Amino acid sequence: MGDPKFLRRTYERPKHPWEEARMAEENKLMTKFGLKNKRELWKAQFRLRNYRGQARELQARVRAKEVQAEKETKALLESLVRFGTLPVGSNSLDDVLSLTIESLLERRLQWIVYVKGLASTLSGARQLIVHGHVSVGNHKVRSPGYLTSRDDEAKVTYNAYSPFLDEGHPLRVAIKQKIESGEATSRAPSVPG
Repeated sequence: MGDPKFLRRTYERPKHPWEEARMAEENKLMTKFGLKNKRELWKAQFRLRNYRGQARELQARVRAKEVQAEKETKALLESLVRFGTLPVGSNSLDDVLSLTIESLLERRLQWIVYVKGLASTLSGARQLIVHGHVSVGNHKVRSPGYLTSRDDEAKVTYNAYSPFLDEGHPLRVAIKQKIESGEATSRAPSVPG
């Protein structure tokens, strides 16, 4: 796992912290995806920046006809498809360069729980996860920022020991009524502005 003294950075702060347009865009994304603070957004931006940098480097190496670059390109694309960030059948580094921050934020467990209808709001989804009511497969996950793969998405359910597993639980009944009444036809929340 490495020496704890030599941790890698997982995000970078903006170089100009008070840009109005950037701050407005960040606030829209925070509202849409129910993020706790801007650090969560910066982590996703950092990860996206790394994917794009890797894709640009591989494009240059592929043009130079490196054999190893072909293998690394295939591995990167397979990884992103398996992860669910790229659509199935993507076979070009241009697809990686066209990724958006939303495509990464949609892989967060908090968003998956909300979209699957396990919680009625994004903040409710966050609370369910933090309190240990959600599991991925047989594993309880308490991190709302956990990035789910395409395979794990189908395994996201209530924890086996959670009271929410009962169909008669008031939260489950309220969510079911909300869906039946048509209030939750589109699970994507509206973004002001």
